Amino acid sequence: GAMGRASRRLPALAALFYGALAALVLLGVRDVLFLYEENRCSMTYMYEYPEYLKIKLPKKIARRYPAYELYLYGEGNYAEENKNLLLTGIPVLFLPGNAGSYKQVRSLGSIALRKAEDVDFKYHFNFFSVNFNEELVALYGGSLQRQTKFVYECIKVILKLYRDQEFAPSSVAIVGHSMGGLVARALLTLKNFKPELINLLITQATPHVAPVMPLDKYLTDFYTAVNNHWILKAQDLRNLTTLSVAGGFRDYQVRSGLAFLPRLSQHDSALSVVSSAVPRAWASTDHLSIVWCKELILATIRAFFDLIDENSRQITGDPKKRMSVLNHHFVRHPAKMFEENPEAFTELTGTFMWITVKASKWTYSVYNDSDGKYFAFPLASHRESYSHFYCENSMLDTSSWIYGCMNTNSSTCLEAADLSWRAELLPTTKVVMLKLQDYPSLSHFVIQVPPAVGNKYMLGCEFFKEDSRTVQLPVTHLFSFGLSSSKILLNSTGLLYNVQLQHFNQIYQAFKIYIDSHCQSLKERKPSVYRLHIPWSHEDSITVAKVPSLAEISAKLHIAQPHNDSSLPELNIYSSPDCQYEVSKTVLFYSCYPFILVFQIVRFHAGAFPVYIVSNILLTYGGQLSTLRSTGQCSDFSLELVRTAKPYKVEPLISIVVFLQGFNWFREIWESLSLPELDAAVLSSQDAWFPLVSLILFLFGTGIAYWSGVFFSTSLRLFSSLWLTLIRPTVLQKDKLITPRRLCGMISLALVSWTTCGALAVLIIYLQYLFKPVHVFVTSVFHFQDSGHSKETPQNTSTHTVEAQSSVDSISEASQPPSNSPTLAEAVNSLKMHITILNLFTWIVLLNLPSLIYWLKNLRYNVRLDPDPCRSTAIILVCILEILMNSSSSEVKSSKLLKIAAKVPLPLSVAMLAFGRMHLYRVPHFLIFSLLLHMLCCIV
Repeated sequence: GAMGRASRRLPALAALFYGALAALVLLGVRDVLFLYEENRCSMTYMYEYPEYLKIKLPKKIARRYPAYELYLYGEGNYAEENKNLLLTGIPVLFLPGNAGSYKQVRSLGSIALRKAEDVDFKYHFNFFSVNFNEELVALYGGSLQRQTKFVYECIKVILKLYRDQEFAPSSVAIVGHSMGGLVARALLTLKNFKPELINLLITQATPHVAPVMPLDKYLTDFYTAVNNHWILKAQDLRNLTTLSVAGGFRDYQVRSGLAFLPRLSQHDSALSVVSSAVPRAWASTDHLSIVWCKELILATIRAFFDLIDENSRQITGDPKKRMSVLNHHFVRHPAKMFEENPEAFTELTGTFMWITVKASKWTYSVYNDSDGKYFAFPLASHRESYSHFYCENSMLDTSSWIYGCMNTNSSTCLEAADLSWRAELLPTTKVVMLKLQDYPSLSHFVIQVPPAVGNKYMLGCEFFKEDSRTVQLPVTHLFSFGLSSSKILLNSTGLLYNVQLQHFNQIYQAFKIYIDSHCQSLKERKPSVYRLHIPWSHEDSITVAKVPSLAEISAKLHIAQPHNDSSLPELNIYSSPDCQYEVSKTVLFYSCYPFILVFQIVRFHAGAFPVYIVSNILLTYGGQLSTLRSTGQCSDFSLELVRTAKPYKVEPLISIVVFLQGFNWFREIWESLSLPELDAAVLSSQDAWFPLVSLILFLFGTGIAYWSGVFFSTSLRLFSSLWLTLIRPTVLQKDKLITPRRLCGMISLALVSWTTCGALAVLIIYLQYLFKPVHVFVTSVFHFQDSGHSKETPQNTSTHTVEAQSSVDSISEASQPPSNSPTLAEAVNSLKMHITILNLFTWIVLLNLPSLIYWLKNLRYNVRLDPDPCRSTAIILVCILEILMNSSSSEVKSSKLLKIAAKVPLPLSVAMLAFGRMHLYRVPHFLIFSLLLHMLCCIV
């Protein structure tokens, strides 16, 4: 009795525990997909109807790439003029990404046209776009190489169109969205490609570091080739300027950490920014809106126009100038128009009033001033007691406004250095901070206030000492459980405060900062600006808040702090004087570390879930085989999962190997055995590895595997019951495992996978498999009842059905099946075994689906998928499953190989976690091996 009660209590507890785990995963997914800032982007609109002019490609190329096309974007009159393809502009080529359309070029093209109209078509751009037939290149890498070669042909065709022009371009600028950016980088790996053909590459939300889902070998090989080439041939790339723009936290498809170009020491021609840090955009974009986000497109087009060289009327050939333009528009905007070498000194003369300000704090509001003023701040008296001078100005025009003076008489300044270039544009204001030590020769800072008619704006300046304005806020360290919150009160008398966030340097840290501001008087105030500044990468985020208010800032990193960097992230508060700011860092309901960790793990490692789930199912499968061997009964999937799938069987071994990889001797042995690199080691080199992550992922895997098992057995039970009520099955004869008919089936499916697509054959055999075990089970249940009842009274069918139902329901009970018939017990055992095999097989099908979808989309161009990532595996699978489908547990039980077959899944699941996490396509190979052994058990 007691034993029975205990064994009944276990599944209930397990179900509760795994239910909680699955719920946590769902919460994490919800957090990643839906809990982010609202979309701050505005949509771009066309003024005229967009037209895409198809460009005729040479016959040879059109025949070689039938699915791809090249288009030229145009609107209205401009499109009419370009019909004859006599182009005079600057060529820019747009490459769409995974499942992207060539029409996505229209936001760039349209805004570039408006901007060209503003300069009376002195310069203009011709936007070309490639149609990749919306291929799913992020899921199937087989066509990446083809796309790259096609883009090279397009570049040659484009440059040929300009051959007879006065200012003919010798290179093309490329804008690549998503995987298009990677295709553009891959151009440089082509054998006869000349690097001079591209001078500027802008990528939008492109995963440069690693694929989001490494679903086939072609994809991972392509990445390795491109990234290795960029590191080894960095010298050839000096002439190419690359800008990578990431989408920020709204983009959950490509996390921004993947969009940062690999940093190279001598490679100063690459820049990576997150869109939330781009001046005048300051908005995070999702994976698609980065193509049409007006603020971001405007920044891109302004940069394009500033990049033009006046002499060649093309994009400048000087890499230094290109870099400074990109820095101006994408990193730090000084609120002035871009100038290559601005004048160093000007004279401040004229009829403006000259006012000397002695105080250390000064504010001034301008409203309808008819005459201009100069405010001079003498430095000599302030140098001892203060370290910095800070000014802000809410007049957002682009003229110079702050100068440094060498010598001044009462009212002139003959040599003034223009310090406005040191300023920075923020939402609603422009600010400048000057360190007094850097300007030893200056006697005054001078602020220029031009006459303002009808304009109203505020100025504020102050001298301050740095350490009096810097406060420190310790950030939750790894294992601080519970509600850790820390508070700082700032009684603002100044205009600027810096809150340094200590120990905030890892990706898995995430928390919220609340700033509660309230002021003494209720007069109208400028809004406060809060900026979270990360010194080691361009990923700042800016929040604008009215005063008084409660602002919430979410603090998470895209990139961990590099090892040689010791700078601290800062929260800059651009405040109003006479207000009080209460900065509190709470980590709310999920302050306890595990919750945050769950959300961050889902964000960074969702792609690795399949490996962990399959590994759990595989362990359970091994357990079921060993109980079949010892007791002769096949145990229930969910019970066996609770018993066998334990992280300590798998995790320690991998951790030990990763640790040993640190030693040279071990690495040499490893390489001499020609074993591939461990995925965990790669992840820790990418900084995406955090403590406990593997353990937590394993538990999530257990939870999901548990529920998938429950789902499978429930649905098969329903299916069998339905079958019994609807159809009265015929009695089945037991036949051999391999019959001529099955052999024919095998051969025909092998032919299908050879001539069309491997994944198709896998899917067909999967659907057959779903149907077969249920059929066998239902028939044997029926057979058992027919033989069990006495022959005299004809039984009506309804009692049959009821009894059959009850025996179907008895599958799910943990107790033994009704033992009054050996065949029924066998049937139940076989069904349980098939349920587990189906569960494993489902994952193989899911991992092979992308190539099937790709094949279906390209069917009208090509019947045979080439290259096919799963052709050989499909043929092996077909042979194994044709036999397994018709096997029963009795054959397996008596096999000599059962002992080995039951032992193998454990080492296989360890290997799967070691080598499959960043190479999902390796997972089916491990499963096939284990199923092959099972099949041999049926025969031997």
